[in-house]
Amino acid sequence: MAKTIITVALTGAATPKSKNPALPCTPKEIAADAIACWKKGAAIVHLHMRDEELRGTMDKERFRETVNILKEEGCDALLCLTTSGELGVSDERRMEHIIELKPELATFDAASINLANGAIFMNKADFLMELGAAMIENGVKPEVEIMDLGFLAAADYYQAKGVLKAPIHYQFVLGFFSGAPATPENLALLKAKLPANATWSALGIGSAHMPILYAAISMGGHVRVGLEDNLYYSRGVLATNTMLVERAARVITEFGNEVATPDDAREILGLKK
Repeated sequence: MAKTIITVALTGAATPKSKNPALPCTPKEIAADAIACWKKGAAIVHLHMRDEELRGTMDKERFRETVNILKEEGCDALLCLTTSGELGVSDERRMEHIIELKPELATFDAASINLANGAIFMNKADFLMELGAAMIENGVKPEVEIMDLGFLAAADYYQAKGVLKAPIHYQFVLGFFSGAPATPENLALLKAKLPANATWSALGIGSAHMPILYAAISMGGHVRVGLEDNLYYSRGVLATNTMLVERAARVITEFGNEVATPDDAREILGLKK
């Protein structure tokens, strides 16, 4: 029986809590939500942090506090720490928590992209070269974020340069402003471009959540859910992270697959516990 990994992205960096009161923002809230989602079937927890004003932050001490709570509570989910939770900060600030905390996974956004607010989500080549090297040195597996077809070509470039190592794990982020629209057709195209030994997961932002969830499972991929990407369970019904994980687990099971445990996910991704 095939095993499907559920990643839960709990909070993100931008969505205000006023849009969904269930959005966890403090380290204690984020850790509590992570544990609840782990118990419902999430094998990977994708972590962003928020500051005192609930804005995205790369504060390494907030990451440390959250990670420590999870360890103390016996949560064995794989932790995937973002490297892109605060715009305009130094390259050092974007990776210092990775170097110090050495999570099993961290994000590697393969290229830059325009944001709807007029800003640019900047991922310069020199930063990505340094980030990839730091991940290799500290035993952190990159989760390579792909928002458009050109991101795959960029990932190939960094692999050729030796800062991404095969087999690569890709996370397709579909429906992003100025990125690939979240359609099953685009997901199939991106999947077809992957190396044979790659693993991959997918998400659809907002209303595209369900079509991409179903399509990813049917195509043999893994899935990401959570309030970072989608605030609603259904039209007009606000979601919680646990609701979204529970539904993903149910769909996986009804499809005939098995929900991957954290140790299953480690085996699939080539990681040692």
